[in-house]
Amino acid sequence: MIGNFLIFGKEVSSYGVCAVIGALLTGTFAFIMSKKKGLDEVKMTFMLIFSVIGVFIGGHLLYGITNIDKMWLFGKIKNFNGFITVFSLIFGGQVFYGGLFGGIAVAGIFAKITKLENFSGYADIMAVGVPFFHFFGRIGCFMGGCCYGIESDFGYTTYNGLISSANGVNRFPVQLFEAGFCLLLALFMFKLLNSGKLKGRLFYLYLFIYAIGRFILEFLRGDSYRGFLFGLSTSQIISLLIIVLISFYYFTSRRKKENLL
Repeated sequence: MIGNFLIFGKEVSSYGVCAVIGALLTGTFAFIMSKKKGLDEVKMTFMLIFSVIGVFIGGHLLYGITNIDKMWLFGKIKNFNGFITVFSLIFGGQVFYGGLFGGIAVAGIFAKITKLENFSGYADIMAVGVPFFHFFGRIGCFMGGCCYGIESDFGYTTYNGLISSANGVNRFPVQLFEAGFCLLLALFMFKLLNSGKLKGRLFYLYLFIYAIGRFILEFLRGDSYRGFLFGLSTSQIISLLIIVLISFYYFTSRRKKENLL
């Protein structure tokens, strides 16, 4: 594990470095593929740039929702420094699904405002780009010590500067398993994108497959601070909703096609 990097004399988080590398490579891929598919590569680039804002806000917002039980701390604030401390405690982390939906929302708004044609074509490209970026993100999680796994004889000793109780315990490297899953998913989506199969529906397929994988991997997570309801984590509940909604969409759209024949 690597905690932080020193860049030009300043300490930078390993997660941040991995996220920047992933964002640059994903953006480059999206630019090239947009041009190859006859789409507007400039609009794709701007859509991704604006979507980063949605990812940032959405990820922190959902993390705050998982910490709703700590909202009472705002009533104890006595000064600005106290506000910053409490705000960082409640909204300081990120939840992937929050960032994903935030990015999707901003991308949709961008497409609406700019009257972007063939939005599904851009979404197909991001069905490859999102899991590819997520691969780097989970590598960053492993290096930084967050999103750690359950206690296990097979694993590593984690270090988390914010949660001391997570340290000194041998843990399952669930971050690396999810990173591998995301990379394989990105490669599978890339193969479908190049083949032209399921054109306009690749992002739905990505969401469906990822939701199944995420639901299973959550059982191997050991960080209890991410929020639970009815014995399931926040991400497991969201995964189940995605699976149900996309299944419903698939069967209803298929029935409509059958009725037209």
